[in-house]
Amino acid sequence: MKIIIGSTSNKLGESIASKLNIPPSFVQVSKFADGEISVEVESDIYNQEAYIIQSTSPPTNDSLIELLLTIDAVKRSGAKRITTIIPYYGYSRQDRVIRNSNMQSALSAKLIANLIQSAGTNNVAVIDLHSSQIEGFFDVPVANLSCFEVFVDSVHTENLAIVAPDVGAIGRARAFAKALEKKCEIKFSGEIIVIDKYREKAGTSEVMNVIGDVANKNCVIVDDIVDSGGTLCNAAFALKTRGARSVISCITHGVLSGNAVEKISSSVLDKLVITDTILHKFKKTSKIEVVSIANVLTHFIQGGKGAS
Repeated sequence: MKIIIGSTSNKLGESIASKLNIPPSFVQVSKFADGEISVEVESDIYNQEAYIIQSTSPPTNDSLIELLLTIDAVKRSGAKRITTIIPYYGYSRQDRVIRNSNMQSALSAKLIANLIQSAGTNNVAVIDLHSSQIEGFFDVPVANLSCFEVFVDSVHTENLAIVAPDVGAIGRARAFAKALEKKCEIKFSGEIIVIDKYREKAGTSEVMNVIGDVANKNCVIVDDIVDSGGTLCNAAFALKTRGARSVISCITHGVLSGNAVEKISSSVLDKLVITDTILHKFKKTSKIEVVSIANVLTHFIQGGKGAS
């Protein structure tokens, strides 16, 4: 078995390799003066099971090209089978076609899937896809792994209320509740709090209606991606104004673009818990906790699921 680690997942990949007691293969990534990326991998991969670990996180386009070139280099080295582990799948929010009277969008998430397959991977593993329909964009086996277990220690189970930040997140919130029940051996009421957000018209402030009782509850907002952080901070404020005792958020992928960290740090949100699917370089703050998914991916590799 060989572990090949991309530049956007170096810390996570090194942790996985250490847990597997397998030294990672050497990878050299460089750039030409015009910005073209070059990838070279160690040539001792012939007839080996190869696991490539690389998030397509910001800078997304560079990360994606590096991933494609790495897959191609590993394939040309004669790997027996290639499993590509993409902790954060960039372009996942572009998972449907958008049309209006005179504009037409690309189906970006599917195009990226086609590129990854064409590069030569045999299997793909991802963490918490934005929508499960993306699995159907691939013609190779896809493992869409849950990482809910890593959030358990951050959650107050007394007077617990699990919150879906919008209607589309109800399924994810309910799955989180079931994982929490199993891990903590508690019985959850089954009620999911839902935040219904809308704008009366363009240019007006977003209105947030909270569906369900959160008075004196320890609220946990569950979602897959936090980007600018605006909606999350507004949701926390809406919950607090309706009597929530505390509000934390457990979100898999912390994109945290722009001034998101500052926005969250100054909000009424008590804590944001994210994972290391994305390599974070922001200044540490007491409001944001990063937990690792290394054990989740280690168990996946040890289970041999990539060889199916």
